[in-house]
Amino acid sequence: MPHNKKYLLSTRPLDEPIMLKAAQYGISIQTIPFIKTEPTIDIDLREQILAASNRSLNVVFTSMNAVEAVAGCLPGVTDQWKIYCLGTATKKLVQLHFKDSLIAGTASNASLLADNIIDNQVESVVFFCGDQRRDELPEKLIKHNIQVDELAVYKTTAIPALVNKDYDGILFFSPSAAESFFSVNVVPDHTILFAIGTTTADCIRQFSTNTIVESDFPGKENLVEKAISYLDKSNKPNDPIKK
Repeated sequence: MPHNKKYLLSTRPLDEPIMLKAAQYGISIQTIPFIKTEPTIDIDLREQILAASNRSLNVVFTSMNAVEAVAGCLPGVTDQWKIYCLGTATKKLVQLHFKDSLIAGTASNASLLADNIIDNQVESVVFFCGDQRRDELPEKLIKHNIQVDELAVYKTTAIPALVNKDYDGILFFSPSAAESFFSVNVVPDHTILFAIGTTTADCIRQFSTNTIVESDFPGKENLVEKAISYLDKSNKPNDPIKK
């Protein structure tokens, strides 16, 4: 059993099984959402997506929100797309909603995904994204003369909240959530900041010099697993981490 109970703050809701697993290691996870996302698909955009579903296209998804927004517009399946997406959670949603389309490439972050697209000598892509999408992927593709047609299918709104509790660690799943959190909060020096990927970690570094631990893979369960492993090790410094 852990020597001391640990407390994590998650900046987005988590599924119950992963929270129960954390509890088995003496880690209590509390949730405060710092952003909200919602589809922004009007009639014109819906028609564009429907038309695109019948064309042979190279399509890019870098978020689960974009996958869900686009899938919600389509009455059936499409087998016309070659899809490039981030791995783990986003890939799973792509496989669920676009199972008849080819997944042409995956990567752990947007910059590496752009490299994949470049290596495949793609001439153009349709990038389904949010209104606050990061610049890494489109800028890299454009520099390599790849046409990028962006369709913003969801928006992100910050919902800052003042945190009064002292947490052992905080889980960040996006740069937007980190920006929202740090707009009203300062963390104690001992708090470990867990980032879902390099882009989110780089954003956190703009606001804090605390220890940052990155997930090995881009998925919310993977980030929680990383935090459990890290905090469990700090509870039992002389014992190997149980797998």
